[in-house]
Amino acid sequence: MYRKHSIIISAALAALVAGCSGGDRTAGPSATAQAPAVAATVGSATSYTSVKWGGGGYVTGLIYHPTSYNVMYARTDVGGAYRWNGGGSWTPITDGIGFGGGDGAFHGVESIAVDPTNDNKVYLVTGIVSHDWQGTPINGRIYVSGDRGASWTHYDLPFPVGGNENARAIGERLKADPTNPSTLFYASRTAGLWKSTNSGQTWTQTGLSSKVLSASEIQGLGSSPVGVEQIMFDNSNVGGGATTWIMYAAIAPDYVQKAGLTSTMYKSVNGGASWTPVSVPSSVSGYYVPHMVRTSDGNYYVVFNKNAGQGAGGPGYLYRFGGVNFNESWTQLATTTQGGYGGVSVFGTGSTARIALAVTGTWSAGQPVVQLSDAGGAPGSWREIADGMQHWGGGFRGWVDDIEIDPTNKDHILHIHGGGVWETWNASAASPSWDAPVNNLEETATLALVTPPAGASYKFVNSAGDIGNWVQTDLAATPTRTPNSAWGNGDAADVLWSDPNYIVAAGIISGGSTVAYGSWSGDSGNSWSNFASLPAGASTNFADTVSIVTTSRNNIVWAPANSIPSWTSNNGASWTQVSGLPTPNGGLNNAYRLVVDRQSPNKVYAFDGGGAWWNSTTGKVYQSTDGGHSFALVQGSVAANFAPNDFGLTTMVGNPNASGDLWVTDGNAVYHSTNSGASWTKLSGFATVAASGSTGPLPGAARIALGKAQAGASYSAAVYVVGTRGGVWGIWHSDDGGATWARFNDDAHQYAGIGVIAADWSTYGRIYFSGNGRGVIYTN
Repeated sequence: MYRKHSIIISAALAALVAGCSGGDRTAGPSATAQAPAVAATVGSATSYTSVKWGGGGYVTGLIYHPTSYNVMYARTDVGGAYRWNGGGSWTPITDGIGFGGGDGAFHGVESIAVDPTNDNKVYLVTGIVSHDWQGTPINGRIYVSGDRGASWTHYDLPFPVGGNENARAIGERLKADPTNPSTLFYASRTAGLWKSTNSGQTWTQTGLSSKVLSASEIQGLGSSPVGVEQIMFDNSNVGGGATTWIMYAAIAPDYVQKAGLTSTMYKSVNGGASWTPVSVPSSVSGYYVPHMVRTSDGNYYVVFNKNAGQGAGGPGYLYRFGGVNFNESWTQLATTTQGGYGGVSVFGTGSTARIALAVTGTWSAGQPVVQLSDAGGAPGSWREIADGMQHWGGGFRGWVDDIEIDPTNKDHILHIHGGGVWETWNASAASPSWDAPVNNLEETATLALVTPPAGASYKFVNSAGDIGNWVQTDLAATPTRTPNSAWGNGDAADVLWSDPNYIVAAGIISGGSTVAYGSWSGDSGNSWSNFASLPAGASTNFADTVSIVTTSRNNIVWAPANSIPSWTSNNGASWTQVSGLPTPNGGLNNAYRLVVDRQSPNKVYAFDGGGAWWNSTTGKVYQSTDGGHSFALVQGSVAANFAPNDFGLTTMVGNPNASGDLWVTDGNAVYHSTNSGASWTKLSGFATVAASGSTGPLPGAARIALGKAQAGASYSAAVYVVGTRGGVWGIWHSDDGGATWARFNDDAHQYAGIGVIAADWSTYGRIYFSGNGRGVIYTN
């Protein structure tokens, strides 16, 4: 599935009173400052747990350690990496130190390598995109861990990385020399093949072309460059310290053409210093090489596909390549015109080798998904083991772009797809059965969260990219309540505070064409009805900058992307554009953030955060007193002089326990009003830290949420802010209306940034938030 957004489980800290410990207690002015009834605000969460969805995103590769077969990793396109625990369970390994608030660009993992002589050592090469919209390169990072991902050191790379770009499930670009593993090679998308002799600290280009694609050349390709795809060492030995001299490299047609090369396969016999072309069969001339593996007898099994990318169409071919031991001969083993070939894995050698082929880009019953041969790929030996077989779960077709046979058990086979991982433990059976081993592998991109009042029958409504809108009733179970389960984005939702059984939601359905939808439920999401019509802008503006609220049953205000909001009083049978609001500021995709005064629901507020940081128009608040039908500018918001920022860095929320009690984050600071915005107090201590090196800026205050107050607290809600105080980024918490603050998360729980946040109204200290491509996490 297409990942549209880019935005850790460790030992909990010791708990003190009220489930919190330690923190910054610097006081700051507040419009509601009172003598606190409890000790100064304390804060850090005592546990962090992933809310259950189960996969949900594109796992782009599975990597076994070559000698310690119990060690396996999974990489994802935007959600970091995971270590296999066995029993269908995973541990996320990119949630903590090294993946902080300014590191969201490095949660897309393009390749993983392991040290064959040290099963504790693992490398990640990371970067979401390799270039910006103008083609300007964006260099990546390499992360190094000596404890299987519990801690990391990173080095900036001199070449771009595209973990969320086309062909991101290609075989591992990063390889360690099996006999001298401090020597690493990297097959880059835009700058040829690179080599490091000091475990990734420094890099130089090899003799396999010094061509670096220019910005104009990248733009001219029409899609992400694939470049040098992967290398394979002609060496079965492990350790010893000697250099592996012979290796092969597969090169994508786009780079072959731009670099003036003559083949899609090259060979080096001097450790990568120089390279010569290897002829490939004419049937696959100009094809891509998604994966290739080498067996202990010196044979290579090479997958060729006409097209590149996730779910790419064929034709696809599988060839056995003899390598230096067999005079570099080629033998065709399989071909397909239904979809293409994505991955290959081999167990054993020679004529009795078990070969598993991943067939990608097939979507219908009766089409191949996983092909298996137990005769070394001999003609007539192939059979289908996934299509038509029992699957304990949802979809398994489509982006089947990598496959692995367990090196210890040939009946245990795993393959990736656009929603996670599938496995069978009985591949030899006439009808193998499959399940999804995705416990604690959570890779969804949440766009909005809303929590109901205390006592509701559900925890929150999750609006997420690719998977839609879902009502979460059990934090440990995959949700089942949704307006629709079609592939597409859930953009926003709201619950009626006086009657939380009533829920409204908005989103889009993707496919051959994009279609917007709005829905309502009157029974806590058990059943849904679509709005009969859509407001102006909803059917033409499909960006995920959307807001929707409900003031009473049947009465809804919807702010589509880049549009003036509209209201309905008949559950969407008809819509009327509101009066008094201009089109929201542009620059980037934008929308009004709508907030209902839960104490006085005829009051509705609309906040335009400014659209983009470079705009000269500051953020503005508008107020309606007729249920969102007409609005007027609140002059106090003009005087507050909110900094302009984009939709994802600006938020307004209301305290449901006090009418007119509003909070705003403008990307840089926190503001509080107790009189419906007539006047605002800017709280001290929050400030943006500028970007430094490859680390992005740390926003001073990007997100805010209110939840159940601590017992005896002076303010009627606990306040949580995603931002930066004293140069320290994280989630900050106040129990006294902003007079004092404490950090709520810690360095082991940063998730490469936090996207959206909501707080629970039944349990003090519980918040729900999204990491970068890491689904939803909750605290206690």
